[in-house]
Amino acid sequence: MDADRKEILRYLGYRGQEAEEQVKALIESCVDQLSAAADPRSAYREFPLKLLPDHMIDGGCFQAKSRNLAKNLKDCTSVVVFAATLGLGVDHLLQKYSRLEMSRAVVMQAGAAAMIEDYCNQICTGLRKEYEERGLYLRPRFSPGYGDFPLDCQPALLEGIQAGKRLGIRLTDSFLMMPSKSVTAVMGVGKTPYRCVVEGCEACGKKDCPYRR
Repeated sequence: MDADRKEILRYLGYRGQEAEEQVKALIESCVDQLSAAADPRSAYREFPLKLLPDHMIDGGCFQAKSRNLAKNLKDCTSVVVFAATLGLGVDHLLQKYSRLEMSRAVVMQAGAAAMIEDYCNQICTGLRKEYEERGLYLRPRFSPGYGDFPLDCQPALLEGIQAGKRLGIRLTDSFLMMPSKSVTAVMGVGKTPYRCVVEGCEACGKKDCPYRR
């Protein structure tokens, strides 16, 4: 496992400025620890898609009303439901340093966020290539909580790919995932070429997010 150092610095608030050598060294130490603790796993499944009136979406294992997601899925015939996690070892590491050393805990959080994003990008890039070999194209991944795609779709997405059994992902009462460094998303599948990196920020309508690429 690895993580994009530029992404880590972005999460830490560095924008167009060089990080101090001490910060760079701390980042490298944290990435090493996170890599050793991580147990990355992912799962996905394809479902038929129906786009209904009034921005209603039937994604096979989930139903939602979302103008943003409906726009993202335009001209698609099915959806890939996807989940990935870094595992509980990373959570234990984050919890440990939140008690022992807050400065390291902050960098750990940034490193873990960049690491799960990196891992999702790797998996989704591989999926994109597999689908393109079949003459099909994936849209950028779109997660519950982006735009108006409601978080209460999380249980259905996780159940649809048996993420609890296969990946060990559980939900809190407020739909937050445990392990915390986990991601769920849907990706539209269609026959129309849609040349875009299969990542998250490109699909998000929150223009004022400080972490937007």
